[in-house]
Amino acid sequence: MKYTVDRDDSRPIYIQLYEQIRTDIVNKALVFGEKLPSKRLVSEEAEISVISVEHAYSLLIDEGYIDSRQRSGYYVCFRDEGGFQHPITDFKPQHKRIETSARDYFPFSVYAKTMRRVISDYGEEILERPPNTGCLEFRSAIRDYLKRSRGITVSEERIVIGSGAEYLYGIIIQMLGRERIYATEKPSYEKIEAVYRANGLKYDLLELGFDGINSVSLKATNASVLHITPYRSFPSGISASASKRQEYLRWAKYDRFIIEEDFESEFSILSKPEETLFSMSKDDNVIYLNTFSKTISPAVRIGYMLIPEKLISVFNKQVGFYSCSVPVFEQLVLADFISSGNFERHINRVRRKKRKEIKQREPNL
Repeated sequence: MKYTVDRDDSRPIYIQLYEQIRTDIVNKALVFGEKLPSKRLVSEEAEISVISVEHAYSLLIDEGYIDSRQRSGYYVCFRDEGGFQHPITDFKPQHKRIETSARDYFPFSVYAKTMRRVISDYGEEILERPPNTGCLEFRSAIRDYLKRSRGITVSEERIVIGSGAEYLYGIIIQMLGRERIYATEKPSYEKIEAVYRANGLKYDLLELGFDGINSVSLKATNASVLHITPYRSFPSGISASASKRQEYLRWAKYDRFIIEEDFESEFSILSKPEETLFSMSKDDNVIYLNTFSKTISPAVRIGYMLIPEKLISVFNKQVGFYSCSVPVFEQLVLADFISSGNFERHINRVRRKKRKEIKQREPNL
């Protein structure tokens, strides 16, 4: 199979190659267990450097599409079967998780300067009541940031601001209804189960395997809402493989929904962030949720969620009357901090630090 790159394309060459190979794998032009061409062969045919091929293969390994076998080559390990897959027992994560505190590297002086600028620019407007779904400036900043950093294209109408994850859990429950059965990972963030109990919900706890929720447990549950943290589940640190993400999406058909918490994904050491279920879904049934408690500080009680297009009218009817729980001032400060590029510069500093720590601990990676 021959691959080509477009020199006029603004995307890096290795990203172009990565996307072509990933598409072939997902579309089954390359099937499970099939050997990929060598890096040198791809390099010669595509007229690109071996290093570019190596970067593309590394991304595919990190995301669970292929694996590397010593002295043998690269093989497809992605499965997208009509049923539910059995675990791939020889899968091994490529990198150990490194605990780096974003707060240690946060540019507080820049954030303080942003606060002063917002007070100066907006004056008494910061005392006004925000729209129920959040300030337009903040939702627009999030929209643009997600498009740049996560490949998510979404309108401001589908972005809802709230004071942290737990608050948004409650909004989602009221939007989807308490008559549903919810399911989440076991183990998972303790507040998820606590909120479900407080709302009197029926819920299932689904055991985690090496690459996500155990397939047998997922198939057996009667839940119609699946609450997951596919990038890095807390406290286990388990990430869902590419095959597992496709399995989640297959499960979510037929009036089922996924709540995707993108916890800590900004600090991925990959050169390209992993795809979100929200952007991968073709059924408009994933609710995406993220906060700034990890990227900035736990004291910043601000989160946001993206709701499916088909739930906009349901949201407006069921919970649209709730006032936004985040003050205008805090929203405008974060909007400015994101739009100015300061937020992404901070994220990149932390990611570079994590890469450096990994190289120091695991120099052979």
